[in-house]
Amino acid sequence: MTTASAQANPNIAFIKYWGNRDNVLRLPMNGSISMNLDGLYTRTTVSFQPSLPFDELIINGHEVMGQGLDRISYILDIIRGMANIPERAEVMSENNFPSGAGIASSASAFAALALAGSKAAGLDLSEQELSRLARRGSGSAARSIPGGFVEWQAGEGEEDCFAFSIAEPDHWKLVDCVAIVSASHKKTGSTEGHSIAPTSPLQAARIADAPRRLALCRNAILKRDFDAFASIVELDSDMMHSVMMTSTPALHYWKPASMEVMNNVRAWRVEGIPACYTVDAGPNVHVICPETEAHIIEKRLREIPGVENVLVARAGGPAKIVNGK
Repeated sequence: MTTASAQANPNIAFIKYWGNRDNVLRLPMNGSISMNLDGLYTRTTVSFQPSLPFDELIINGHEVMGQGLDRISYILDIIRGMANIPERAEVMSENNFPSGAGIASSASAFAALALAGSKAAGLDLSEQELSRLARRGSGSAARSIPGGFVEWQAGEGEEDCFAFSIAEPDHWKLVDCVAIVSASHKKTGSTEGHSIAPTSPLQAARIADAPRRLALCRNAILKRDFDAFASIVELDSDMMHSVMMTSTPALHYWKPASMEVMNNVRAWRVEGIPACYTVDAGPNVHVICPETEAHIIEKRLREIPGVENVLVARAGGPAKIVNGK
C-alpha cells in the first residue's frame, strides 16, 4: 500500500475562467488570474491498495458514488498510466469550508488530489506537470497548485496550459472577506456552465477583451494599485455573470443578498474605504480589501441582512504534502 496526503487552498479568480475551447482537456477560452486563500483548504489522502476492486471516495466522512467518483477515477487513471501501476485507490478528502457553493471547492480538491495521488503512485511531478494534471479534473484547480498570486495561461494546447505564480503571498497584503449568503450546493455546477457559455451572445466579446483585462489586473497586482485593481476585478466579475445570465439555459447565481453586498461595497468605496467585490459561479460574494481594512469590512458584512457568515482569508501558499492522520 502506497499512501500520501496533500493539502491545497481554494482560490479566488480576479480575472475569471468561464468557457472551454476543449471540454475534455479543460483548455480555457481565456487566461485567468487568481489568489490562493490561506486558511481554507481541502486535505486529501490517497492510498493505492492491491486489494481494492474499484476506487473509493470519501468526502467529509461520507462515501461518494456516481459522477463525483467518476471525476476522481478519471484523474487517478491518468496517474496510473503515468506511473504504470494497476492498483485502485481509496481517496479520503475533507474541506473546512462549504463545498459546491462558489468558493472553488473543486479547485482545492483536484489540486490536492493531483499532488497526493501522484506522490502515492511514486511520481515526482514538477509544478507545471501538477498544474496540468489538476486542470484535467477542474480547470481552476490548475491555479491552486502554485502559491500566492497566480496566472493560468490559456496556451496553445495541453502542454503549455498551466498556472504559475506572478507574485508571492506576501507581495501584497490583500484579504478576501467571503460573504456567505448560501452554503447550500448550487443546482448547476461549473462544468455544466462552461459547456453552455458559447450560447451567450456576449461570450465572444468577453473573450476578445480578455488580454486587456489580464494585463490591467496583472499590472495592478505587481504595482499594488488598489484603485486600478478594483475597477478591473469588478468589471470582469460582472462580465462573466452577464454571460451566465444570457446563456441557454440562463444561469442566475446571484441572490438578493448577493446584490445587497455588491451595492454596499460600491457605496463603501465612495466613502473612501478600499474594497471591491467579485463573485464566482455561486451566490457568495468575495470582498477583497487591504489587510488594514479587513476588520471593518468583516464587521460591516456581518450586519447586512442575508449574510449568514463571513470567512476571512489572506493570500495562501502552494499545494503541499502533509502528514496523514
